[in-house]
Amino acid sequence: MYALMIIAAILICIIALIGTLLVGKEVSTKQEQYEMEGDSLKEEIARSHEYESASLKTNIKSLTWIYIFLAILVLAISIGIMITF
Repeated sequence: MYALMIIAAILICIIALIGTLLVGKEVSTKQEQYEMEGDSLKEEIARSHEYESASLKTNIKSLTWIYIFLAILVLAISIGIMITF
């Protein structure tokens, strides 16, 4: 029983890592796009403020949903394993 729970926990951690890396890749893509757009100081400051406000709205939201979903999945798998044995 414990072996199945450990395997399930490892799989959930891998899924969480993949989701986090996907969000990180999205952020990297946006940063590369910002670097290619312009060089003036005013544009960089405007993009910086835009990124700071938009990042909190989208990235935190995405990561929160990933971890809420995975927490529910862990709970369901744990209960399922406990009921089975």
